[in-house]
Formats: sequence, C-alpha cells, structure tokens
Amino acid sequence: MSEQREVGPPYFDDLAVGDVFGAPGLTLTAGHAAMHQAILGDRLRLALDAPLFEAVTGTPGVLAHPSLVCDVAIGQSTAPSGRVLGNLFYRGLAARPIPIGTTLRTRTEVVALKTASRGRGIAALRCTATDDQGNPVLDFWRCPLLPARSADPPQHDADLDAVGRPVDVAALVPKEWNLAPLREEPLGPLFEDLRPGANRVVAGETVTCAPELARLTLNTAMTHTDSTAGAHGRRLVYGGHVIAIAAGHVTRVLPDLATILAWHSCDHTGPTFEGDLLRTVVSIDKLDPLADGGLVHFRANSVALSPGDEQPRDVLDWSAVGLMP
Repeated sequence: MSEQREVGPPYFDDLAVGDVFGAPGLTLTAGHAAMHQAILGDRLRLALDAPLFEAVTGTPGVLAHPSLVCDVAIGQSTAPSGRVLGNLFYRGLAARPIPIGTTLRTRTEVVALKTASRGRGIAALRCTATDDQGNPVLDFWRCPLLPARSADPPQHDADLDAVGRPVDVAALVPKEWNLAPLREEPLGPLFEDLRPGANRVVAGETVTCAPELARLTLNTAMTHTDSTAGAHGRRLVYGGHVIAIAAGHVTRVLPDLATILAWHSCDHTGPTFEGDLLRTVVSIDKLDPLADGGLVHFRANSVALSPGDEQPRDVLDWSAVGLMP
C-alpha cells in the first residue's frame, strides 16, 4: 500500500506574507440566485425583477444580488483559511454591480500576519475578484483567526489596524444607470425622504441551511460543515450568511434600495449557529446626494438568540453604503 498523506488547508504557521491562492471560477446562474434568495430572504428589487433591471440599466437580465456576489468571492477566498476558528473582520470592500451570468474568479493574497495567544494567529488576506473579461468586481480585506501547528508558532506582529483602505464610493456608482423607474412605483421612502436615525426591524430570521450556503459559495472552511473542526464543538455559521440576512433586513427599511456598493467595515462580534434567531437594528448614518438619487451610509447591528437562551448576544456590526433612488 502507498503511504497516506494528509490533504487539508494550511495552519497559521504554514502561511507567509506574499502567498497567493486561487479557486475554481464560478458562473453565477439563476439557480444560484434562487437558492441564495430562499436561504436568506433578500428582497432587493433589481435582483428579482428582470424588466425593472432592464429599465434601470439599459441591458437585459437581472442583477446578481451583491450579497450573493460577496458570498461567492469570500467562499473562493477560503483556501488559506480552511481551518478558520472565526473571521474577525472585513474592511474596505468595493463592489461593482454585475448581472447573473457573470463568471467570478477570486485571487487571495496573504498581506500580513499577527501571532495571537494559545497557538493561534491572524492572517490578513487581500481578496480581488474579477469577471470573465478580467474586469474588477470586488476588492476587500478580511482577517481570519487560525490555529497553528505548534503551540509556539513563529512570531509576527503586523499592525492589523493598518489593514484595508477607505473606499471611493462615488467612483462605484454605475454611470449608465437611470434610477427613475425605481421611483415610479416606490415601495417605501426614497432618498429625498430619508433622515439619519435608527430603525429596529421587527421581523427576525432563523438561520437555516447553513452548510448548504457554504457549499453553494465554494466556501471550504471546515468549521461550517464539520462540527469537530471548530472552537465551539458545533458547526459555525458562515459569516457571509449572517451579513446577507442583515442585508435582507436593510431592504425592510429601504425597500427601494438599488444595490450595495461598498462596506466600510464589518466585524463579527460573536459566533452564530444553525437555528439561531437573528434580529437587526439598521441605522442611517449619513446621506450623500447625487445627480440621480443618493448614497446611503448605513450600519446594521445584529444579535442572535439561540434556542434555550434567555438573552441574545451581539454577532454583527456592519457598516456599508447603498445606492438609493
């Protein structure tokens, strides 16, 4: 018999600054969109209504929901973080709207390392996703917490506060879009009606189909499908799942939202598990008018209540920017 060898993702001390990882490209289909919508309940109009999408963009098709695009790109970026214990944060995410039918390819580079306690370390990853023509779609940084092979791994002391950069959101606004069709039959307040303030979304969402979403998005982090692979003795829900549910809650507050263009920051402040009930407070922080509509800077804070628990715990602090008619 030939000698067996272990096939699995790297540990923290296997990584070096400058390492680059790839993943299979994924063509986004109507099947991906339908399954994503069924799991997460998003109600973004341009991702659901093909005639409306064509009226706004001038091209046939339907919008690939920005949460679906982000979830796939994050999933494609998990080759160096398959042993992740938890993803600590995302920063500086810039997103270009794309239609269903686009093929996404993501390149992931290790840009910084920081040794933590108890045989663990944090890797800062720069993730860039492109379409089938090589045009940029997403650009962002994320920081997973990883176990080390050794209880005393090599020491790294990168400044994680320096990871990421501000997003030029105005440059992401599609110049060819005409938002007037979204104003013809509005489902809620338009940009000119909005004011800064907090909105508690009454509707909660129960987390289901967590492994299915991880598989759909090519996420290879073992803790999402293997209860023995994480730090909690049970499967950890993919962070993109939690963010996408919060995005669905944002569309309860802003039902005519055209798309989400950027994330200023996103911190996972606690773990989420299958069966948790998620509730979100959506705060409108800043309003930037444009010639057509405007940019809404919002913050979504989500809490999770596990079955049998009396008090919810904080799980998400997400700050992002949407385009409103």
